[in-house]
Amino acid sequence: MIRDITIGQYYPTNSVIHRLDPRVKLAGTMIFLISLFLVKGFTGYIITTIFLGAVIKISHVPLKFMLKGLKAIFLLLIFSVTFNLFLTSGEVLIQVWIFKITKEGVYIAGFMAIRLIYLIIGTSIMTLTTTPNELTDGLEKALKPLNKIRVPVHEISMMMSIALRFIPILLEETDKIMKAQMARGADFENGNILQRAKNMIPILVPLFISAFRRANDLAMAMEARCYRGGEGRTKMKPLKYKKRDRIAYFILGIYVIGVLGMNMVIGNFL
Repeated sequence: MIRDITIGQYYPTNSVIHRLDPRVKLAGTMIFLISLFLVKGFTGYIITTIFLGAVIKISHVPLKFMLKGLKAIFLLLIFSVTFNLFLTSGEVLIQVWIFKITKEGVYIAGFMAIRLIYLIIGTSIMTLTTTPNELTDGLEKALKPLNKIRVPVHEISMMMSIALRFIPILLEETDKIMKAQMARGADFENGNILQRAKNMIPILVPLFISAFRRANDLAMAMEARCYRGGEGRTKMKPLKYKKRDRIAYFILGIYVIGVLGMNMVIGNFL
């Protein structure tokens, strides 16, 4: 289960999506996530599905690899669907005792499930196709105007990049600790919620120690290399928009117009 979390991992392969400017991928991810909350109705989700499927196909990242990340949110997905399915008022389709399933509940639960799945997959595509260094440079470049109001853009970008980079490392460390504890007879699957929470203590303590040790090693490495922040630093590979990046922005514009236009036509624009 721990290894199934794909957010923060990078999948090395040669594709157009991998070669895009990180600013394009950041903007595309934000636009796609926002569009999921704007669409309502089958037509809008058909457009988002076609767009997401095309991006996955072009990225050359296996769909099975992306779907592995959904296992981590399976319980949240079930809870959200069940909550909307049984607690939405409307035209009753099935009723058993005090529980009833309504037509509106089925629609809302279905759209909620699709939206949550697309949120995870859409976010995973950005991290799977962008290295931490590229992501840091892209964030810093995109947020550069905030420097004028004394916002520490470089430091914020660096912290976000380090956090994303540490996700797969800490997940791998957690998996190793769990396997070591299970080999010593620890049980993480049986018992009630309180017992399971108590059984997690042998995992959390060494995990926190490992995290602080890695953070200290990283800080010492940065100091040894005379890191003093982003002021006056130059880039070995400065970001520059290319033809494929402009084409990607154009496609994003068409996608936005298609989603908003279709929702306005069918009267489902929120």
